[in-house]
Amino acid sequence: MSPFDRPTPEEHAELLSQIGPLPLRGRAWPRWIAGVAWLIMAVIAFRLFVVLEQAAELNLPWTVWLSLLVCFAALLWMSWHMWTSETEISDWGIRQTWISRREVPWSEIQSTKFIPLFASKKLVCFVQKGRPMVFQAGNPQLQSAFARISLVYRKKI
Repeated sequence: MSPFDRPTPEEHAELLSQIGPLPLRGRAWPRWIAGVAWLIMAVIAFRLFVVLEQAAELNLPWTVWLSLLVCFAALLWMSWHMWTSETEISDWGIRQTWISRREVPWSEIQSTKFIPLFASKKLVCFVQKGRPMVFQAGNPQLQSAFARISLVYRKKI
């Protein structure tokens, strides 16, 4: 038996029935984490405003200001996606909206690893070809489903 043997169709069907009615959707990031990201953005914006008030005295090149603006916009973009992204588990596979869409069909998953971090519970899906896909679970239902998926799709040694 290979350590990457996929679950049988019966094991997969049992997994989907244990997860509950599909599709199962929820926030990708816990609301409090996304809120902390916005709080940090507010602090950065305030600090940037204070520095801009003193900008006349600093006489910095426009490229520095442009760099600061681009970095701040990128952080805003990430904070927005942390607030709005969703994870979905369906009959097809797992999807997550993010800056770019993440998705992996069940047929491509070789094994998985559940990572229960304090701030975010993650499921790493190792696929046949390409790099692993990482999905976040921001609510208890998704976290429980990720743990079940990890048990069924773990490496069999």
